[in-house]
Amino acid sequence: MISAGDFRNGLTLEMDNNIYQIIEFQHVKPGKGAAFVRTKLKNIKSGGVVEKTFRPTEKFPAARIDRNDMQYLYADGDLYNFMNMETYEQIALSAESVGDALKFVKENEMVKVCSHNGNVFAIEPPLFVELEITETEPGFKGDTAQGATKPAVVETGATVYVPLFVDQNDVIKIDTRTGEYLSRV
Repeated sequence: MISAGDFRNGLTLEMDNNIYQIIEFQHVKPGKGAAFVRTKLKNIKSGGVVEKTFRPTEKFPAARIDRNDMQYLYADGDLYNFMNMETYEQIALSAESVGDALKFVKENEMVKVCSHNGNVFAIEPPLFVELEITETEPGFKGDTAQGATKPAVVETGATVYVPLFVDQNDVIKIDTRTGEYLSRV
């Protein structure tokens, strides 16, 4: 059991038959009255964010989240197939449960599959990926305004904004959390 006074960012807990992850928390001690904990919680299954306040003595059961390393094999229509590299067990997940998590992930790359009590609720791609640009417009000499960018399509089909000096067939490094260009490789 986790008391509200022990809340930390990233902690997962069970509440109201749902699993929540703490995004932000703040211990508040007003001049008058009892202390309380103000939080922002993300519903892991639906993705919604709610704000709640708790008394520091309230207790909640900790949610056990399993994160398994799996290899993304291929997409077959609306199903995405993954394989556990230790047991060679394969699972297929619907496009609805995967969401946008795989827009920067190539086939045969490793991802983390997050589940609670055997129910998969999220896919975590690697933090950084290196992808080749398949199409982009050429940057013209003289187009060097500070921080100017242009759209580029990478080999997975996702669009990333890159600096003007980046050309087609260049390999770039992307932060999958924000979808931002980091550097050329």
